[in-house]
Amino acid sequence: MSALTLARAQFALTVMVHYLYPVLTMGLAVMLVIVASLRLRRPDEVYDRMLRFWSHIFGVVFTGGVATGVVMEFEFGTNWSSYSRFVGDIFGAPLAAEALIAFFLESSFLSILLFGGKRVSRRTHWVATLMVALGATLSAFWIVAANSWQQTPAGFHIVHGRAELTDFAAAVFNPSTPLRFLHAVLGSWITAAVFVGSLSAYYLLRGRHQEFARRSLRLALAFGLVALAAEVVVGDAHTRQVARTQPEKFAAIEVLHHTQAGAPLAVVGQPLPEVLLPKLLSFMTYFDFDARVIGLDAFAPEDRPPVTATAMSFHAMLWLGLGLGVVLALGVFLWWRGRLFVSRRYLKVLCYCLPIPFVVNEVGWVTAEVGRQPWSVYRLLRTEDALSRTVPAAHVAISLLMFVVIYIGLLGLTFHLVRKKVLQGPGEGVEQVPS
Repeated sequence: MSALTLARAQFALTVMVHYLYPVLTMGLAVMLVIVASLRLRRPDEVYDRMLRFWSHIFGVVFTGGVATGVVMEFEFGTNWSSYSRFVGDIFGAPLAAEALIAFFLESSFLSILLFGGKRVSRRTHWVATLMVALGATLSAFWIVAANSWQQTPAGFHIVHGRAELTDFAAAVFNPSTPLRFLHAVLGSWITAAVFVGSLSAYYLLRGRHQEFARRSLRLALAFGLVALAAEVVVGDAHTRQVARTQPEKFAAIEVLHHTQAGAPLAVVGQPLPEVLLPKLLSFMTYFDFDARVIGLDAFAPEDRPPVTATAMSFHAMLWLGLGLGVVLALGVFLWWRGRLFVSRRYLKVLCYCLPIPFVVNEVGWVTAEVGRQPWSVYRLLRTEDALSRTVPAAHVAISLLMFVVIYIGLLGLTFHLVRKKVLQGPGEGVEQVPS
């Protein structure tokens, strides 16, 4: 196996495992702010327990995210040194901002969130919770901005074979950053909502911590449904942005082989038999039934992304996400009808939904990254040219095997700690919090 294939597999492993952590903590932090705000307005022992329980889970997952995320920056220097030389002047600024502004903000206030409940006032605790959520969101912004520059480069010029920064604002707020950032953040909110809702449903089914579970479930359903409705709007806008700025990726997503006016929408495609809706793709993309949509035939074969992987991951994201929307909407309907907490069938379905948003987020990133291929930096640097030239394939294979073992261990440890906390439950005692 070539060094290129092994290096790509290693980075895919580290990124996809790492992303399981922040996609939960980003959304969970916002839900903690909501709980802390409710506790400020109406001091209540149940809100105390909700804040304490979910923040402890946040702490476990946050720690796992830090441990799995550190190695990726080292991979830039070991496996992808040609890439680092090309983008170093661009990437340095957002990555430094992520570490110095966002991560330090989040981690500095995390200790107050986790251990300050009995030592500081509710208002101070609320501020700390807000700062943790703000830090997590800012961290996502800088990482997404850096990655988006690879998708739609801006604010630079090429000097001696390197991309050099000429306009910081243009580079950070490149054409894909705003929508990709919103798309990622809303995805994390949905993930946290389903996670909280699933565990709350588990407690209700077991007849444990009933009032805690009821309030947590109501919060999760309301928060999740609002986030998913917003995600539909943002996702649609983001797809149309991809059509304008990365037409070959869009053509692969929609399995559009030929450039044509009045392009049909493939509702079902590879690997299943195609089901096409005439002219609908043109309308959804440009609000014109007869608009011309660029197909894969407009690009040289070596410049086209892998169609099957891009299309399948996109449609998996789409249909699983819409399925979650149906489940959340049904939960809100049952809540309105007063049957939410007695419908055991629905509660069981919600429990089974727990892993789905993690899968949705992962396949969404597969769409974004595989759809950019064969480019490491879109139309500027090919992935094969980004590889380190002096690292033997055997060395990459050894480190890949090492990472597989370590990451499986970290995932297992995280699962064990979260499971232990869930089985222990939020407790029933009143926590005395200063006012």
